[in-house]
Order: sequence, then C-alpha cells, then structure tokens
Amino acid sequence: MKGLLVKDFKLMKLQKTFFLLIVVIAVGMIAFTDDVTFPLGFLTFVISLFTLSTISYDEFDNGNAFLFTLPITRTNYVVEKYCLGLLLGCGTWIFATLLTMIASILKSTLPVADIMMIALMILPIMIVIQAIMIPFQLKFGGEKGRIALIGAIGLVFLIGVVIVKGAEMIGIDIANVINTLPIVNMGMLITIILAVAVVLFLISLKISITIMNKKEF
Repeated sequence: MKGLLVKDFKLMKLQKTFFLLIVVIAVGMIAFTDDVTFPLGFLTFVISLFTLSTISYDEFDNGNAFLFTLPITRTNYVVEKYCLGLLLGCGTWIFATLLTMIASILKSTLPVADIMMIALMILPIMIVIQAIMIPFQLKFGGEKGRIALIGAIGLVFLIGVVIVKGAEMIGIDIANVINTLPIVNMGMLITIILAVAVVLFLISLKISITIMNKKEF
C-alpha cells in the first residue's frame, strides 16, 4: 500500500505545474471576488480528480501487466486508489476550508459558521463523485471512462431535477424547506448525508474490486 501511494505521488509530482496553477486560480478567486465559497468546491473537486490521472498512467502502454508482476494484489491496488482519492480530496478540502475562512474573516463576507456549513455540504458531494468516477475509470479506461462518467453524472442530475420538479408539482419547495430548518436539524441532515456518502463509497469500493479482479491484462 505504502509503495503504491509513493508511486502515485511521484506520478503526480510530474504535474506539479498544473497543481500550482489550480491553487493560484483558487487563491485569485478568493482574493479578487466576494464569493469565497465557490473556490472551496472548485479546489476540492479538481484536485480529487487527479486520482483518475494515476489510473490512466498505470494503464498507459500496458503498464498494469508489469505492475501486477510486483508483490501486490488487485484488491490492494483498488484500496490504494480509494485511499489516494480520500487523501487528495479531504486534504484539499481542509486546506481550502481554512483558506476560505481566513479570507472571509479578512473581508468580512460570511460568518465562519456559514462557511463551515457549506464546507460540510461539499464534503459528501466530493465523496460521492469519487465513488462514481473510480469504478467507471477502472471499468472503461481513460476515454470511454470519461464518457461513461459524464453520462452517469448527467443521469444523477436528471434524477435530481425530476425529484425537485415533482416536489414542486405537489406544492413542496425543497429549497425553502432546507432554508427553514433549524441549525440543529441542518447539522443532523448533513450528518445523515455524509453517512450515506460513506456507505456509497464502501459499496463503490466493493464494485471496483470486483471489476479489477475480472480484468485481463
């Protein structure tokens, strides 16, 4: 596991210029705009997507065939990718949240409690996106995986729109219901959503292990 993580971090080191560019863009958005919450999601989601690039690197030029001659199992490989995704996503989320809080305090834009609430809503979304994207990348590879991922995200978005429109048709305003929730209930709602995201992440891990065990190199 440790060796695979070291390998992936060394691969990502080759993209350090792109990493720095993303951070500079996020810092610029925080410094020169009043919206300090958008960079929080932007930085978290974009950096977490680098997990996919390590899978593409492993597949390049039939690299997996060589990789699995080493003393690692396919299960270890999949678990490492999910751990890497969490390290990148959660690490960036913590950094971006602290950065956003500091900017908000200096610019007096939003209370720290509001930023923390927004950050806690972004965290389960990031986990779910990873739970969706890693199995698609392992199953279909680079190009096909991106197409399949876009289709899956589009389907999720469509389902969300149908749910919202359906609620509106029966006279329920979901946004208004959420806005009128007390802080305690809002915290409980976020806790439940986070727990569901973790369950989906574990289910995704199981699916990815099955996909990897069936692949031929």
